Amino acid sequence: MTLTANAFVPTATPARYIGRLCKHFAHKIPVTFDEQQGRIEFAFGLSLLHAEPTGLRLSVESANRDDLDKLKQVVANHFERFAWQEALTLDWQ
Repeated sequence: MTLTANAFVPTATPARYIGRLCKHFAHKIPVTFDEQQGRIEFAFGLSLLHAEPTGLRLSVESANRDDLDKLKQVVANHFERFAWQEALTLDWQ
């Protein structure tokens, strides 16, 4: 069974954050991305990013609760560090 969590962040520049996150992780793990979407393959789960007209949708999925919590924390910490100028935060659902 796969567990998932999702977050949506209103921003006028979703492609910018897709690029920053994916380029950051691409140095260590498998990543694919373009201006509309990104895929980051962690050893403990998967993160998908999708640009929408009004913002950025992020989702994480993992096989168990501990790995999902770890994945949410890793993605949120990096996203919030890159988004400091807009003071954006992730609220996982």
